[in-house]
Amino acid sequence: MTLFAIRARARSAGPLRRLAARAVMALLAACAPAAAQPVHGLAVHGAPALPANFDHFPYADPDAKKGGRLRVGLPGTFDSLNPFNVKSGTAAQGLVGNVYQTLMARAQDEPFTLYPLIAQSVEVDPARTHVTFHLDPRAHFSDGTPITAEDVLFSFDLLKSKGRPQQRIAYGLVKSIRAPDAHTVSYDLAGPSDRELPLILAIMPVLPKHATRAETFSDATLAKPIGSGPYVVETVEPGARVLLRRDPKYWGVDLPSQRGFYNFDEIDIQYFRDGNSLFEAFKAGLVDYRDETSTTRWSTGYDFPALRDGRVVKEALKNESPKGLSGFVFNTRRPLFADIRLREALGMMFDFEWVNANYYAGLYTRTKSFFDESVLSSSGRPASAKERALLAPYPNAVRTDILDGQWRPPVNDGTGRDREMAKRALDLLAAAGWKLEGGRLMKDGEAAAFEIMVKDRDQERLALSYASSLARIGVDARVRLVDEVQYQRRRQKFDFDMMIGQYVASASPGNEQRMRWGSASAAQEASFNLAGAASPAIDGLIAAMVAAESEEDFTTAVRAYDRVLLSGFYVVPLFHASEQWIAHSAEIERPQRLPRYGSPMFSTTLESWWRKDPK
Repeated sequence: MTLFAIRARARSAGPLRRLAARAVMALLAACAPAAAQPVHGLAVHGAPALPANFDHFPYADPDAKKGGRLRVGLPGTFDSLNPFNVKSGTAAQGLVGNVYQTLMARAQDEPFTLYPLIAQSVEVDPARTHVTFHLDPRAHFSDGTPITAEDVLFSFDLLKSKGRPQQRIAYGLVKSIRAPDAHTVSYDLAGPSDRELPLILAIMPVLPKHATRAETFSDATLAKPIGSGPYVVETVEPGARVLLRRDPKYWGVDLPSQRGFYNFDEIDIQYFRDGNSLFEAFKAGLVDYRDETSTTRWSTGYDFPALRDGRVVKEALKNESPKGLSGFVFNTRRPLFADIRLREALGMMFDFEWVNANYYAGLYTRTKSFFDESVLSSSGRPASAKERALLAPYPNAVRTDILDGQWRPPVNDGTGRDREMAKRALDLLAAAGWKLEGGRLMKDGEAAAFEIMVKDRDQERLALSYASSLARIGVDARVRLVDEVQYQRRRQKFDFDMMIGQYVASASPGNEQRMRWGSASAAQEASFNLAGAASPAIDGLIAAMVAAESEEDFTTAVRAYDRVLLSGFYVVPLFHASEQWIAHSAEIERPQRLPRYGSPMFSTTLESWWRKDPK
């Protein structure tokens, strides 16, 4: 019987029964768990590292100079200012965080911890079946309209029905949402056993109900958006430029989570036709910052006047974030790639040693895990007893050498024509029923032939090298370069045989993995499940990951998950740089203290940087 029912009966009973009922109610109250109390932060595991009275994030400089303009260059184009819907076109970058902000702010020094922003405090029970956000009564949109619980409910409903796929999946786990008053929002999360879900809800962007048309939310738009962030959109040149201007009435300027950030008066985001034109603009001093990804440019391309005379600074930086995995992704929706033995054999033919030496000046490291160079990686670590217990319900999901931590991507001899590796690949293919006939790899009268879709010349060069290696074992891999629009359309519809996929890793993987590898996302258009993976083991380990209550249980689940993905041979692993290569104008600078996780730039707009001479 509930406490409410006992009280009701007590009111209608005699004196003795009322006395007994009060005793029962006192006992129940003593045994009941304590109500959740408002706290200043929320961590996926344990408690936030910073106290309630923290002044600023450790990697921000609260005395940073304010003013001046930051000029950012990006490749490509855009046709929409709506960053929340994949059907609304190619959205301009730099709006989330600058124009639109979330209930709470993420700390880059911790794996996944949030601190006050629009919500000034949060309540969550130990089992994380309920979460309540208390909004800061000072919060308002750029047009002066106060942010209320009604805006939060509106944003949740809209993004749940029309937002990005990962939002729709995560928000779909919520049992109910209500607003007890204008500054309080409560979610009922009973059921999914997902400890990350309260944090996912806390980083939901809050949209203005009064200025957002739900019926046209899926449409591309170039209308200037209204948000609650430190900047407003000043100028839009469709496809070419977005100019953000600091909002002098930004309500959160003195919040500890915002102090030392957003220091430029203007952020000028310019789009360039391709990477080469963008680099030339940087060399000419038209762009202030560059995140370099080309080893050729990094090793030989920075010998230009601005760098020699000190107007440009070149730096190699490190952090503790896991290095994600990029690689040639097999679309297993294609019958050709259904056999795991074929996928493994084709992976053997990627000659990293030759490619690294001849294309990349030997600067890359071969990637061997989806969470490389971190405690979350399974590589080089035998599975613990706890991992084996997690994997026990899926007896064939992990290979023995991967379970023992001994597997590595195959090492070629670097000649570009490793005969021993080709023989190993052909032996494995023969076991799968394939054989060479007239120089072509055949099975049941069908040839091993497929297309590798690429989007730029760098990808094309890499794919052509791989296709040449595959031709040595009779595989006909054709490389097709497509424009950005066609590339995105085909990617979203899974209309490809093979493409290069990038799986960015964080220190706290969780719900986003459902959209990358979960079975439900395999058939969901525009998901990031490029490989079409649909495995009970993957689904089970994602569930274990998000339900983990301790750091140890979480690490155990992620390592087991890593082993299952590696054992599936869904991707031919490529390579990564252990450092982040950046170059920037000497006129802008950053705090000396870098965040432990994430990049030193956080996003395209350098939140913690400032201009030396704001004038």
